[in-house]
Amino acid sequence: MSQNYDTLLKLVTDVRDDVEKATAGNKAATARVRKAMMDVKNLAQEIRKEMLELRDADKKA
Repeated sequence: MSQNYDTLLKLVTDVRDDVEKATAGNKAATARVRKAMMDVKNLAQEIRKEMLELRDADKKA
């Protein structure tokens, strides 16, 4: 499996506590969640690129 995918799973798991804190009203936790979600977005984009490369590699082979 992709290293980026494993990193994505870890990132989502790690931010869970901050999401719970943010929903309870902790404003500092909301900032951490927003930053983590930006990291998730960027990592998801990298995974998307990897999958496109895999798809295109099969066409060339």
